[in-house]
Amino acid sequence: MRRPIIVVFFSLFLMACQALGAERGALFKVTANGNVLHLYGTIHAGRADYYPLEPRIREAVAAAPTLALEVDATRDPSANAAAFRQYGMYPAGSPGRASLPAARRLRIEAGLKQQGMDPVAVARLKPWMVATMLAVNDAVRLGYDPALGVDHHLAQLARSDKPGKGGKGSKTRIAELESMGYQLALLNRLPEEAQWQLLEETLDTMASGRQLRETRELFAAWERADQKALDAIALRIERDDTLGGKFMREVLLEERNGPMADKVASLLARENNAVVAVGLLHLVGKRGVPELLRQRGMKVERVY
Repeated sequence: MRRPIIVVFFSLFLMACQALGAERGALFKVTANGNVLHLYGTIHAGRADYYPLEPRIREAVAAAPTLALEVDATRDPSANAAAFRQYGMYPAGSPGRASLPAARRLRIEAGLKQQGMDPVAVARLKPWMVATMLAVNDAVRLGYDPALGVDHHLAQLARSDKPGKGGKGSKTRIAELESMGYQLALLNRLPEEAQWQLLEETLDTMASGRQLRETRELFAAWERADQKALDAIALRIERDDTLGGKFMREVLLEERNGPMADKVASLLARENNAVVAVGLLHLVGKRGVPELLRQRGMKVERVY
């Protein structure tokens, strides 16, 4: 009888842990002028067992007048599709990959096939877009689903009814710190030759196994709210002098972190109990949003 009892108690323990939710990502409490804001680091893909999120996040969103995300991807699908066409695709009739010298083109196409991607199917996509798709494919290989991303889940929580005054349901307002068009324009900023170099570099790091390993490390750090691992990732990004590494550090992170910090500060000045949720990498390192807020004179406490 002992073994079945142990199995039952272990199952109940797992169910209780799932109901409570685990600490994941990074959570900061920012205070200024009597107002409090929660700053949460998300990841843009996930698994069903990520949810429910831990109670402090769920309660913060439920109490928040505003949830600010990088973008609300479901707000205007037609505008998002137009932005992808504008920044992520070659115009009809453009040679695209066919303009490359034959040996280089064949090498890229072989690399795409090695990663399970049909070169014909992505022929009209710009190189940065293909590189991004390859990164998403690595996350999918590890069992993570972009449809289960934490940002999307938080938006769903914000849109759900919650108790309001007089017993009427109310919803948390969702604000965007950026726009899809702005993000895609940044990714498309690299000159075309640099984009091809980025794609070749991506294929090389995938073939070596490095990209899959680093993707796994990032998800593992988010899942455990592992500050030591996140600090190591921040240091790796700081020291990465590859084309892709510099572009991520200087454009996709540092260039965006300053305006993000400004918008967080503005929201905190206007409202109490707002929640801001952005990609985890924006919250790490010496030039991350929390450090920039400290430099602006705000009190920033790391919850986990």
